Amino acid sequence: MYRPVDLARAHGLSTQAVRNYEQAGVIPPAARTASGYRVYTDDHAGALDAYVALVPGYGYRAAGEIMRSVLCGDLPSALAVLDTAHVQLQRDRETLDRVTAAAVVLASSTPATPGPEGPVSVGVLAHRLGVTPATLRKWERAGILAPARSRTARTYSPDDVRDAELAHLLRRGGYLLDRIAVVIEQVHSAGGPGPLAASIDQWRERITARGRAMLTGSARLADYLSFLELTHGDAPVSSDG
Repeated sequence: MYRPVDLARAHGLSTQAVRNYEQAGVIPPAARTASGYRVYTDDHAGALDAYVALVPGYGYRAAGEIMRSVLCGDLPSALAVLDTAHVQLQRDRETLDRVTAAAVVLASSTPATPGPEGPVSVGVLAHRLGVTPATLRKWERAGILAPARSRTARTYSPDDVRDAELAHLLRRGGYLLDRIAVVIEQVHSAGGPGPLAASIDQWRERITARGRAMLTGSARLADYLSFLELTHGDAPVSSDG
């Protein structure tokens, strides 16, 4: 039997946090003593271990969905949330690979097609890339380009031209427009190709850390599921423990 403070200390939490987790349904409801004090068991300790371990890799919302599904006896729904998170992690890895390739291209000494340093029109840029103006407008709708307007005409700055050349390169490589838009956004948020290249290693480290955290969280969840099988069989966890 455990007091709230016992579970809280094990994870560096406050007792209020433990009560909040119980209220949120990520650990089973606690039994009460005759005087109204909460009493927790190994069941609650195992659920809390699993939830706290899931959060770093899957986030609070997904971890909560996983634990509530488990506690309701709906394991397929819990596994579906896990699967979705792993798919997203793989997509993030693929995006990082594309950004890495983009950094190499952007770090080259000259643009793919030399041209004037000032703004250019949609027709000039389309001619330089060997695409149609309609293609550039499609890229704009996809969030890849954001040209300025001179009255009603589009004008593309040197940075816009760089983005268009990068998009053209990735498009020829078979990448979809929505994924190209993500790459361009990373270039902008990093402040250009130089800072982007410098930040790639940190981004890769964060993805690796998240992957390891997901492994740890999955292992703790597996431990808790084994505990439930031993103590509850296939039945959902009851409110009285």
